[in-house]
Parts: sequence; structure tokens; C-alpha cells
Amino acid sequence: MPGGRLTQPERQQIALGLADGLAYAEIARRLDRPTSTVTREVMRNGGPTAYRADLAHRATERRAHRRGQTAPRDPKAPAQAYGRDAEAVREFEEVFTTVMAASGMPTMTARVMTCLTLTDSGSLTAAELVQRLQVSPASISKSIAFLESQGMVRREQGERRRERYVVDDDIWYQSMIASARSTAQIVEIARQGVGVLVPHTPAATRLENIARFLDFVSESIARAAEQAREILQTKPEIQMKPETPPDSSA
Repeated sequence: MPGGRLTQPERQQIALGLADGLAYAEIARRLDRPTSTVTREVMRNGGPTAYRADLAHRATERRAHRRGQTAPRDPKAPAQAYGRDAEAVREFEEVFTTVMAASGMPTMTARVMTCLTLTDSGSLTAAELVQRLQVSPASISKSIAFLESQGMVRREQGERRRERYVVDDDIWYQSMIASARSTAQIVEIARQGVGVLVPHTPAATRLENIARFLDFVSESIARAAEQAREILQTKPEIQMKPETPPDSSA
């Protein structure tokens, strides 16, 4: 399997594969590259609908140039836990952030979410986030406020009254439920609009169709989230051997 940076012809093959609707794994197979390489390449260069080989190639050259001018990493920085490859982790952080941002999350918020998610403890203080991301406390505060509004982080009281921001296994459930509730509010407003616009008129019919669609989706999301939470968080019961009843003949 070849290593190193993608070449311009390879980027052109990626662009052609995307245009043909191929999955990342299939494009990667044809290039004899890891799927993660193709995913990272596409997501950091506009996503599947906006990817252009020539622009991606120039952007990569600019990033490499800037990286060459960047000061070396602090030698006092702690080594990666569990023997992880520091460069591979850094690249994955970039991809994860890009994917989160492509979903509609502000870039700074995506960086905070990535930092929390990829931390073994699953929690950090504001000061730790500032230090890790090298940004202002105000940027962290704004990002945390957004993530809280989406149900994607929660606050816990830490040592010395320092709040810790937590991302754990239950956060995505809470986020899905918050999303379902938000969608349910849109459903309610849309159905109010049906009455205002007079039922069976074109605009009212459109609103009714929107309400029906979103109502079905939000209920399905909530139901699936509940089922997934129940299944994935239920620990298998330990099978206990029944005790031997005492001998009644004794």
C-alpha cells in the first residue's frame, strides 16, 4: 500500500470517484490507499459536493508550507497515552473537526467538541481547553454555551470549584432527544400555521406535509435513541447458579 502524500493524479481520481457517487472505501481501494486517507482528503477540502482536485492540491501545498514554518512542538508536551502515534492522532483530530464543522457546527465549537471527545477522561476544564487549543477563554465559553444548548456537553463541579465540561456515553443520547424536541416544536408551529393559512390551500397543505414528515422523523429519532440507550447501556446479567436447597430429610 503506497504511503506519503496524495499526488495530483490521485486527487483527480478522487474527484472522479465522487462525481460517480462512489463510496470513500471504494475510491480508496482503487487508489490502494487507506479509507481514512480519502475521507480526510475530501472532508478537509470542501466535502464530497465541493471537492476539486486542483484546489485541494494547492491547499495541501500551502498547509505543508505553513507547517514547515511552524515552531517545533514543545519538548515538554506530554507523550501520547497508550503508545498512540502523535501524528496520526493530530491528523484524526483534524478530520474529526472538519466532519463536525461540515455538519453545521461552528469551526471553533467543532474544535472544542473534538478536544473533549478524544480526551480519555472525557472531561476538561475551561483552562485546560484554553491551553490545549491555544485560544481565548471567551472562545471556549461561547463554544461551550452552544454545545450545551444542543445537549452535547454537560457541566460538573470539579476540584476547587472549577467546572468541568463532560462528554460521555450518554451525551449523544441527550443530544438526539434535544434534537427531537426541537423538531417537535417546529411541527407544532407548522400545524398552527395550517389553521392560519386556511386548510387545504396550497401553503397550508405544504405546512401540513412538513409537519407530518417532521413529526414522523422526530418520533422515530426519539424512539431509536431510547432503544439504543437501553440496549447499549444494559450490562449482561451474571448468571448465578441456584443454591442447593437444604436436605429436608435431615
